[in-house]
Amino acid sequence: MTLATPVLPETLPAIAARAARLWPDKAALIDGGRTWTFAGLHTQVRRAAAAYLTWGIHKGDVVALWAPNRIEWIVAALGAQAAGAILTPLNTRLKGREAADILHRSRARLLVTMGHFLGVDYPALLAGETLPALQGIVTLDGNRPGGWEAFLERGPGPDDPAVDEAMARVTGQDPSDILFTSGTTGAPKGVVSGHLQTIRLFQAWSDAVDLRADDRMLIINPFFHTFGYKAGWLAALMMGATSLPLAQFDMVEVARLIREEGVSFLPGPPTIFQSLLAEQHRLGTDRTSLRVAVTGAATVPPILVARMQTELGFQRVVTGYGMTECGAIAMCRAGDSVDRIATTCGQALDGLEVVCADDQGQPLSPGETGEILVRGFGVMQGYLDDPAATAEAIDTKGWLHTGDIGTLDADGYLRITDRKKDMYITGGFNCYPAEIEKLLCAHPKVEMAAVIGVPDDRLGEVGRAYLVLRPGEQAEAADIITWSKANMANYKVPRSVVFLDSLPKNAAGKVMRKDLKVACPGS
Repeated sequence: MTLATPVLPETLPAIAARAARLWPDKAALIDGGRTWTFAGLHTQVRRAAAAYLTWGIHKGDVVALWAPNRIEWIVAALGAQAAGAILTPLNTRLKGREAADILHRSRARLLVTMGHFLGVDYPALLAGETLPALQGIVTLDGNRPGGWEAFLERGPGPDDPAVDEAMARVTGQDPSDILFTSGTTGAPKGVVSGHLQTIRLFQAWSDAVDLRADDRMLIINPFFHTFGYKAGWLAALMMGATSLPLAQFDMVEVARLIREEGVSFLPGPPTIFQSLLAEQHRLGTDRTSLRVAVTGAATVPPILVARMQTELGFQRVVTGYGMTECGAIAMCRAGDSVDRIATTCGQALDGLEVVCADDQGQPLSPGETGEILVRGFGVMQGYLDDPAATAEAIDTKGWLHTGDIGTLDADGYLRITDRKKDMYITGGFNCYPAEIEKLLCAHPKVEMAAVIGVPDDRLGEVGRAYLVLRPGEQAEAADIITWSKANMANYKVPRSVVFLDSLPKNAAGKVMRKDLKVACPGS
């Protein structure tokens, strides 16, 4: 297969430089009344890179970014990468203990975060945590001494020749980022990806979804996630489209941006479009700007796809399949039927191979069910500091074993029939029971925990926790839920709790979650 044209540079900072050359005066970012051109963005990226270098960032250092969607997030990310650093984004919903674990294992030297957002003091969450590698914290908001503007002013500015020297040292094969994704063992894994593979993959993705230079992309998906970062502002930067980042989902603001800014390209989980349909009166009567919707992350009912086209006015609705270990994998194509869009994930992106295989790794015939394997330039470089897990995930022939089960039809369209063995999806967020169970077992009254996903009309699925308490202890479900809200990201918090005397286990002592679903269906 041939890759999309034009040929792009090999590093992410070079992508920003290219955009500044091609579309210098065009709006690159619109955020809260601020509009930055591509040339202006590139200048700020270079200014940030100079500041990082002055601070002492060297090639291969890790800079962590823990903040909501905003212009400064993009500048901080690209500036760090221009200085040669590896970016590690953190989920803004993480609590201090969860964030500290990622900062510790990534050996981040510098953390760029928010002083306050939605009532949360992010630096304060890390108080008391032992982080020997972390040498500084910079806050994006405010003009405090440790703030972003003061950090930038410490550098020599965008014309510093050291920036050019640092950018020249970064190659396409160098790691661009480490995205942490929860693992079925309960410990988040750091997925290492390179500059060039990221660019090639999301160039192919942009071609598949028909992202154009005249598009205006509203980015609701969080920047710490591939969908908001690489299939969001980075894809827009590559194609010359305008990005409109949104720090938090607000239906009134979403509708205003669609009306007043002419949003044409909207990626998001199905819940976003369900909300739009429920409050579509806010959009007004002129919806001609809405051109493409990209969704996935959960089952998409055919009626939802049809309503997105007929009621919201999208000319094209696209569904797809991806995972952190390989970014985007498959997408629907122009002309696909509503049924195919709703019931399949589309075909493999150009340059990637997708097969469904048996337990021995042998490809199956069309229509046969097996594990989904992926091979090609999009597959991660590996898990951070975990060669054993990397070898388990990527076999000797280069196939990434996704752990997802599906079928391919005769035309190469992929259908997911089962997800990773235990994972469930809450409002577009992947939830891994083992990780949540580990957190629940930190509760002083909990002896054992098992978590499953149960259907929910609004979020698709939500967590239900089955708990065995320590001998002599008593607890109420509400108390467990309140404690969980203080100790884990809110999408991980179980919405219901069931207390049991024991958990069903097999002969090897492994908890049988399927038995819980059958024997204990109630809350």
